[in-house]
Amino acid sequence: MTEITPNTIKELREMTGAGMMDCKKALTESSGNIQEAVDWLRKKGLSTAAKKSGRVAAEGLVAVAASGTTGAMIELNSETDFVARNDKFQALVQTLVSLALTEGKDVEKFKAAKEAKSGLPVAELISQNVGTIGENMSLRRSAQLTVKNGVVATYVHSAVAPGMGKIGVLVALESEGDKAALEALGKQIAMHVAAAKPEALTVAEVDPSKLDRERSVLKEQAIASGKTPEIAEKMVEGRVRKYYEEVVLLEQIFMLDNKSKVSAVVEEAAQKIGKPVKLTAFAHFKLGEGIEKAETDFAAEVKAAAGAA
Repeated sequence: MTEITPNTIKELREMTGAGMMDCKKALTESSGNIQEAVDWLRKKGLSTAAKKSGRVAAEGLVAVAASGTTGAMIELNSETDFVARNDKFQALVQTLVSLALTEGKDVEKFKAAKEAKSGLPVAELISQNVGTIGENMSLRRSAQLTVKNGVVATYVHSAVAPGMGKIGVLVALESEGDKAALEALGKQIAMHVAAAKPEALTVAEVDPSKLDRERSVLKEQAIASGKTPEIAEKMVEGRVRKYYEEVVLLEQIFMLDNKSKVSAVVEEAAQKIGKPVKLTAFAHFKLGEGIEKAETDFAAEVKAAAGAA
């Protein structure tokens, strides 16, 4: 049997938010195995972290980091924006995004990766912080971009702390050119991505199902307007090119000059730098995007709390 020490009890309490005596009993029942003790507390309904895990976490922070030829980005969600501004929460986000530089390519594998200082897997480290900070948290996604030569530029829109905000972007530029010039170009393209929200880097990478759906809608519109199927087909091709300009990064009009395609901006920069430059990848996270937030009747909640409902 593993010795049950005050430090072990303290660790379990921090992980679960359960009371001191409950933690001691859980460790006794599980022969000192801390993970089994966590499960014991959850089964007994004594883990506040477990109770909080059902709450919708749609706030939080998107964070970016870069080191050498690698960039990483994560989205860590919390229940409220207030907690996202908490120093402990931001410290956790910084720890995680730094680890994502080596482990963040796949979010599920990332959750299983061990964080050096605590010695805990990322998922357990987050669970521990749920108990101490007092809100449900969720590591929703992570991204990692790498180049052989060049830079991975980062950008955060409306940062609330260095490298943290509600919109984050990574842009990978492959080149043997001047790093400072590449960083400046990458930052500008990242700002464009944050505003334009492209869905694909190239025409070839456009989601086929979305393209088929777009073609179908456009053709039906053309036929409904009285055009023959042959003319409708030609109209569709013209409109598809317009669709590419809306969703493909390299085909979009660069928002900083409002006239050049992004592909042309990259080519022009390459001429100035004196080396070929290739935009190889990008990633874009917007906080809470796609998460369904529960609609609540605030007045009803107040009445209920006051015993009036």
